[in-house]
Amino acid sequence: MTADLRRSILDAIARDGGNVAARLAQQHGVSRQAASAWLAKLKREGIVTSSGKGRGVRYQLAVLVDVRQVYERAGLSEDRVWRAQIAPHLADLPPNVRDVWHYAVTEMVNNAIDHSGSDKVMVGVVRDALNTSVYVADEGEGIFLKIQHAMNLYDPREAILELAKGKLTTDPVNHTGEGIFFSSKVMDAFDIRSGKLHFVHDDWGTDVLLERDADAPGTVVLMRLANDSVRTLQEVFDQFAAPEEYTFSKTIVPVKLAQHEGEKLVSRSQAKRLTMRFERFQTVVLDFAGVEEIGQAFADEVFRVFQQAHPGTKLLPINMAAEVGNMVKRALGAR
Repeated sequence: MTADLRRSILDAIARDGGNVAARLAQQHGVSRQAASAWLAKLKREGIVTSSGKGRGVRYQLAVLVDVRQVYERAGLSEDRVWRAQIAPHLADLPPNVRDVWHYAVTEMVNNAIDHSGSDKVMVGVVRDALNTSVYVADEGEGIFLKIQHAMNLYDPREAILELAKGKLTTDPVNHTGEGIFFSSKVMDAFDIRSGKLHFVHDDWGTDVLLERDADAPGTVVLMRLANDSVRTLQEVFDQFAAPEEYTFSKTIVPVKLAQHEGEKLVSRSQAKRLTMRFERFQTVVLDFAGVEEIGQAFADEVFRVFQQAHPGTKLLPINMAAEVGNMVKRALGAR
């Protein structure tokens, strides 16, 4: 069985565990019996499991690693967590994947150590044949509330917008505010849950803010990356650096995060909230995906008033609906 065929089978199971043999037979132009033999081989290897019988059989990717550890936060070192708990379970992965995990795990554990105020920190790793997931949890105040209080924000949802911009820290003496930003960019999926809020960033560039019924204490960060990912830390860092520089000078801001449920982006106060701290960057890419329209005052505040006050920051709007594009053109024409 070739590596490409193996990956195709595992992908098919990950998408849907039902009717797998028939789907594979059609996809690869073989008999159902041949496809069933492939599945049987992967079961013998222990990377696939099944339940049910006959045409009702369903396949699942076997959980190859599932470990968790609760640590006392006081005196904890992120390197200790990496070396003792995470690294041994990733030793066979490609060097670039291990490097990505080393960076993201140590950054997120360090955040929990330095910022959560929790007595304990839990770290877990789950792995199957396709992906590895790591989660870091604490029982502290909660990341969104902590940022809200530190920055005097009106609503904890505004903290998510600030996190998405990058260069945000409640302890500027000891931290650069880059950890969460870059960890979210190097992962296939990055997920923060705290209080009633749930922020998700995935590899398709989708940023989603969800509200939950349960008001969970503390913070949980979940990260997922394909075991055969070709992504490197350097290429991600380079995306947000100025040419021939090594500084974090560019950011991509999902404008939709400034739009609370039931609202439209129409006011200057909304625009000021959006552009807060933009002057720390040389380039700000404003991603308008999911925003259907904006008001004249909002557009004017962003693209004329802010831009004139901060000529050293370049604003690049992308993914604009027709109505948004027209309003941006109007604001630019008024400069």
